Amino acid sequence: MMFRRRMRIVNGKLLPSVVALLLAMPAAAAAGMGTAVVPKQIIYPGEEISVAAVEEVDVTNPNLAGGYARTVEEVSGMVSTRTLLPGRTIALSGLREPYAVRRGSSVRLTFSIGNMTISAGGTPLQDASVGDLIRVRNTDSGVTVNGTVMADGTVQVMAR
Repeated sequence: MMFRRRMRIVNGKLLPSVVALLLAMPAAAAAGMGTAVVPKQIIYPGEEISVAAVEEVDVTNPNLAGGYARTVEEVSGMVSTRTLLPGRTIALSGLREPYAVRRGSSVRLTFSIGNMTISAGGTPLQDASVGDLIRVRNTDSGVTVNGTVMADGTVQVMAR
């Protein structure tokens, strides 16, 4: 967030105290407030954030509330859940991991017990990221089961 200071002009010149204050602010801001990530362009909900769409800037507002992204690495590859405006900080609560499985697509269901592993084809009934618990319909039997989305895109079925 940016704030504008009102400057007092006397006889066409800034007052010396105001000039000194303005010159001291960037040095104080850079000294210990860190950086924030802001978009260069409007980023819409559902859009994946690329490195080219954001930039790191120095924080100059000491009253800025926490919970915002401080490095580009924190937001790169994430998906926005709300509209992000240029020059505004990016709240971490407004980001999510990209979906690993999409509703209606084909996935492999796996069930393991001991040394035995059973697998079948399935269709997710909702979009989900890695680690999410979702409902999946077995395409062979039509039975709906619950499972956890794994990093490789499969769904690990839970025992009832």
